[in-house]
Amino acid sequence: MTAASSPASAPDRPAMVNAHFILRQITGARRQSALFVLCVALSMITLVSLGSFNRSVQRSLWRDARALHAADIIVRAHAQLPPPLETEIAALTRNRAITTARYYDFYTVIQKTTGEGSLLSDLKAVEPGYPFYGQVLLASGRPFHEVLTTGSLIAERSFLDRLGVRTGDRVRIGNATLTVKDVVVQEPDRPVNFFALGPRVFVPAADLPAIGLLGKGSRAEYVTLAKLTDQAKLAPVVEALRSAAGESRVRVETYRDADSRVKKFFDNLLFFLDLSGIFTLLLAGFGIQSTLFALLKEQEKTIAVMKAVGAKSRYIIGHFLAVTLLLGLTGTVAGLAASFALQRYLPRLFSGLIPAQVDYAVSGWAVAEGVAIGFIVVLLFTALPLYRLKEVKPRIILGKEEQEGFWTRSTWVIGGTGTLFFFAMVLLKIRDVTTGLYFVGAIVGLVFAAFVLASIILWGLKRLHPKNLALRQALKGLFRPRNASRPILVTLSAGFAVIFAITLVEQNLDASFIQSFPPGAPTVFFIDIQPAQKDDFAKTLGTKGEFFPIIRATINAINGEPVDMAKQRQSRGDNLSREFNLTYRDYLLPDERITAGKALFRNDWQVPQVSVLDTVLKMHQMKVGDTLTFRVQGIPIEARISSIRTRNSSGFTPYFYFVFPPSVLADAPQTLFCAARIAKKEIAAVQNRIVQRFPNISVIDLTETAELFGRIMGKLSTIVRFFTSFSLLAGILIVVSSVFATRYARTQEAVYFTILGARARFVMAVFAVENLLLGVSSGVIALAISQVASLAICRKSLDMEYHPYLAQSLLLVLATTVLVMVVGMAATIPILRQKPVVFLREHAEE
Repeated sequence: MTAASSPASAPDRPAMVNAHFILRQITGARRQSALFVLCVALSMITLVSLGSFNRSVQRSLWRDARALHAADIIVRAHAQLPPPLETEIAALTRNRAITTARYYDFYTVIQKTTGEGSLLSDLKAVEPGYPFYGQVLLASGRPFHEVLTTGSLIAERSFLDRLGVRTGDRVRIGNATLTVKDVVVQEPDRPVNFFALGPRVFVPAADLPAIGLLGKGSRAEYVTLAKLTDQAKLAPVVEALRSAAGESRVRVETYRDADSRVKKFFDNLLFFLDLSGIFTLLLAGFGIQSTLFALLKEQEKTIAVMKAVGAKSRYIIGHFLAVTLLLGLTGTVAGLAASFALQRYLPRLFSGLIPAQVDYAVSGWAVAEGVAIGFIVVLLFTALPLYRLKEVKPRIILGKEEQEGFWTRSTWVIGGTGTLFFFAMVLLKIRDVTTGLYFVGAIVGLVFAAFVLASIILWGLKRLHPKNLALRQALKGLFRPRNASRPILVTLSAGFAVIFAITLVEQNLDASFIQSFPPGAPTVFFIDIQPAQKDDFAKTLGTKGEFFPIIRATINAINGEPVDMAKQRQSRGDNLSREFNLTYRDYLLPDERITAGKALFRNDWQVPQVSVLDTVLKMHQMKVGDTLTFRVQGIPIEARISSIRTRNSSGFTPYFYFVFPPSVLADAPQTLFCAARIAKKEIAAVQNRIVQRFPNISVIDLTETAELFGRIMGKLSTIVRFFTSFSLLAGILIVVSSVFATRYARTQEAVYFTILGARARFVMAVFAVENLLLGVSSGVIALAISQVASLAICRKSLDMEYHPYLAQSLLLVLATTVLVMVVGMAATIPILRQKPVVFLREHAEE
């Protein structure tokens, strides 16, 4: 652009000049314009796609809420319902206010009647009437209750395949023998079953007495479903049932407020992905800013000419604001189009994790929200480059560039506004101030750590004076004006640190829970052993097993203050609202040590005592000397905390949150739990032998559990990496924008090298080494941050040992280096093709 196209005729034809000016700026900087559009699109993709996906699932869950719970009212318990509640249900049924159907859900081992073979299964014994809403679909297409009659069984396809049976075969459950009648295809209130330890099996509740596995102390879920005769009476009926339940741990919920397992899982997953989306938005914003700096850098002399002929800063800023808004609009449209395309891929990405009946559609609200946020992001991150146009002086025409430092008053004001917007975004997505503050603090800590390490590395590189000419020139290239080496290192290392940390945590989880068991660690758990069966069971087992008494109980109060159950259930992690397994012993397990307290129990205390695992402290604050009130089989027990324990190992080794002295719980109703180490090839035979002799005992094969856990972790890791990759893409775009911002300087260097006799190979080597230094530095910084973060996550959050995996870590650094080099050189090579004679002719006057 020349002075002729500057504002000389602005007063006469402002509209035409503006349009011509905007077109010239965009067509004259096609690469920067395309990069700007990509950054804007990137900032919107995750917002709109995740927003639409979230609303699709939530809409489907709300629409199918009754089917997801199979009833209007759901009453859940882990034992027989209290008599007052049973009386109230009976009265409501007699008055025809409700119709009820019950089911009982528990794990048990099912055996083949011919040959050897047994399988841990998730048994659901249902009464006629189940489900009130939705349908249990069978492979034969026949009605569920016509098939599920006394003496019959319906199971998932995986049950038949794993046990090696077919429809028509007979299997043994407890003391009864039932016939496999059909295959279940879909169950309305169990839409996602990847956390199940075994396949679903339906039996009639009428067969439970013959099966003989459900009794006092059984680990089963007792569920009563109720269908209202009059939907308008939902609130009073629920209130009557809750009043009758009293202070018991029985939960009375409606289809509107009951949290299904799929909803809880989905909420937690989307919570994390929203955080990832916000992080991507932040990095894309920096990409927008860096790209605009690059675009405006190439236009500095044009801007200087415009000012020299009388154009005001406001006029120039207004024109370039129009350029950015037009590019932002183009990026928004591109982002929406990409979001629509991504929406089609998300069901496949999330397959197996969400209900199959979800209807996917792009949400108009999510689109509007994304457009609004995208517009604000464009304004915020372009404000500083546009405002700094005021600092461009006409003297730049003569090659004299004297600009103010970067950290001016305007920088702080715009940066502060952007920080407030970022925090508002976090609150909008997370809707929790405390969690939002933690997240913002974590992001600030991540960026600050990356900034400090990048500054240290650049400080060290600047003081190097290598003898190799190519290396020396590459080091100088890192510090050329507008090269943005520090922002590149900070952005890339922050994005790669997240990827590295995910990989390292996954590797540690895989080692601790999936690949192998520590020496001596159990591979099989046996539960629901009756005390009278202990000796006979030990003989039948045929190998050494460690027995632990189990007493089911709840926590009602801490230091006399009742536990707020509603608040506890809102927790995203484990909480005090559930039932716990208590045990008693007077010794520490091999992997335990005391972190607070003189000993496991104190001899100078005459009151009941309890030792608490440090994991419980994450659910509620407590310390040695505090008093906990438990309820065991309806009897309150008040115990004083004598010690706090921690575990030195991780994996599937047994552990207990609460340990009592034998004198306190030895006489309480209890079952036994046994852990044994059995070779994987022998587990099936042992399971068959135990179940044949003791039908009430459930056998959990930890090797299969580990494989299941591994599949789940692999699926979740794929999802997380997919969305985190957008953050890396933002970092890569910043690398490209830095190359564009220093295009003139790079071209000038290449031309001077050529004039001085350097070969093309030397010039290429200089720029390759420069990108190599950026890649290695960003990889090393990311590795340092990720190692510290992964260590904290594994030790503090997951309570497991940590291994740094140096070989894999070095491979991650190598991959990072190669990626940065490829991207950097791809953007640099077109610049190197500039002919020296053409460049010198164009800049002869300089």
